[in-house]
Amino acid sequence: MNMFRGLFIWLLIGVMMILLFNLLSAPKKTETGITVSEFIARVEAGEVKEVVIKEQDVTGRFTDGKKFNTYVADYPDMVGLLKEKGVEITAKPPDESPWYVSFFFSWGPIIFLALIWIFFMRQMQAGGTKAMSFGKSRARLVTEKQVKITFADVAGIDEAKEEVQEIVEFLRDPKKFTALGGKIPKGVLLVGAPGTGKTLLARAIAGEASVPFFSISGSDFVEMFVGVGASRVRDLFDQAKKTAPCIVFVDEIDAVGRHRGAGLGGGHDEREQTLNQLLVEMDGFEGKEGVIILAATNRPDVLDPALLRPGRFDRQIVVPTPDVKGREQILNVHKKNIPLDEKVDLKTLARGTPGFTGADLANLVNEAALLAARKSKTSVDMSDFEDAKDKVLMGVARRSMVISDEEKKNTAYHEAGHALVAKLTPGTDPIHKVTIIPRGRTLGATQQLPVDDRYTHDKNYLDNALSVLLGGRAAEELALKHMTTGAGNDLERATDIARRMVTEWGMSEKLGPVTFGKRDEQIFLGRDIAKHKDYSEKTAEDIDYEVKRLVTGAYERARTLLADNLDVLESFAKRLLEIETMNADAIDGLLQEMKARNQGEPQPEEAPEETPAS
Repeated sequence: MNMFRGLFIWLLIGVMMILLFNLLSAPKKTETGITVSEFIARVEAGEVKEVVIKEQDVTGRFTDGKKFNTYVADYPDMVGLLKEKGVEITAKPPDESPWYVSFFFSWGPIIFLALIWIFFMRQMQAGGTKAMSFGKSRARLVTEKQVKITFADVAGIDEAKEEVQEIVEFLRDPKKFTALGGKIPKGVLLVGAPGTGKTLLARAIAGEASVPFFSISGSDFVEMFVGVGASRVRDLFDQAKKTAPCIVFVDEIDAVGRHRGAGLGGGHDEREQTLNQLLVEMDGFEGKEGVIILAATNRPDVLDPALLRPGRFDRQIVVPTPDVKGREQILNVHKKNIPLDEKVDLKTLARGTPGFTGADLANLVNEAALLAARKSKTSVDMSDFEDAKDKVLMGVARRSMVISDEEKKNTAYHEAGHALVAKLTPGTDPIHKVTIIPRGRTLGATQQLPVDDRYTHDKNYLDNALSVLLGGRAAEELALKHMTTGAGNDLERATDIARRMVTEWGMSEKLGPVTFGKRDEQIFLGRDIAKHKDYSEKTAEDIDYEVKRLVTGAYERARTLLADNLDVLESFAKRLLEIETMNADAIDGLLQEMKARNQGEPQPEEAPEETPAS
């Protein structure tokens, strides 16, 4: 940007100089022009002494010494008249291009190249942010005034916050730790799933620490020029040493910190040289220098082992997905600037959003506020949060989508099958909502929300989950006597769970507690390109057999449950076709209604046993 600005200034100066020359070289007129009639009359009167003819322009001098000018168009007798009256005549050829135009085309390229050469020489000598400073670090120095985020804005990750607060305390009062012989970690790596708050935690450190804070992304090191990455690493640490004590934050460090020697085309590449320089700079630090490296990544599995060893990143802080208590704290942080209705219960919202990260919850609160504003409300109520949660989890409702009655009926039976199997199978996650309104890329959805946060799953839970997934296909076959492509995603998810049960979690009685298939990761080709087949063909057949057995067994259980409750399935689907969306209370009410109806119906009398004739 600075280079183009400087070039523009030079060009502007050149244009101004040309305009100035043009202005100075303009002919000066001592007298305003006279008309042709007046000119001819004065010639005939003998008052014109001399003229200069240049095309149709005529200038000259009267006998009294005054100058004049006029414009004579196509007057063939003018020269004869002038000769007859004894006027001195001078003729000039028409002007060619202005002198400055000829000058520009002759000397302009040479002058332009000279200016460009001078400009680049000045950039090279100036350094810093100039054009040729490719090897300079692009780290941004963040001051306390620029960052308005503090630890009070970080919630739901208390353990991670305590770990980094210790770093801030050390920078503020190092004697408190060094008195007992302790040393502050040289590097801290924040590890967690996307959206859990790693960068937010780093921004809070910048707001709390009373020391310089350098921020840079991992992708800012490597450019198209060879050696730029390593040069920028050196420059970054040189700046950090000059301003110590300070913190250097590298976001998405996996961009430069991946395993060495695993790339395509050999091990000598620009990214690896950048990583080598980063390793050298980090290992050369001493505790007294007071430079702390803070980095964040969601792919710690691909980082080079040399980067993770003590002495470089001594401490790895896991930033987890928040639990129900953490989600409530995060909601409390995000509600500060939003007027909430008195009936809004954040505990209920926290329980109803398992698996949500901090970024997901922030998006949920924002969507609820936008929905309330769209309805011209003065506050955000629970219905807005519920609609926002449906939008986040299932997508935007596509009410304008035209669906035939046949497809709508098929969707109703499909979703009723999912929900009914879940309600009739003990140990499954409770049904939160069932809808046949198209949302996102689906024609309908059955939403389950666990009562508590789950971190592990037993085999019985997974078997039940398979049955729920296959309940939609089973309902289609039982009630409608056909199969549709609507169960495609259900079959894919069920097969994936079953295969992982067999190959990763050792839940196959036939194959036992053994894992199969080692993941192969190509550093530059992406994640989990393929699984290495480390088992025989006979074992592969056994794996396929066990996967099929788990899936077909779950399907038969779902089909049996629905066949035994076919009347409930019919009522469920008809109710969905009427009201399109049913929540947990509506589903429980329907099941109780059907149970009471079945209990109130008279049971058919048993036919008496026939006695054989004697």
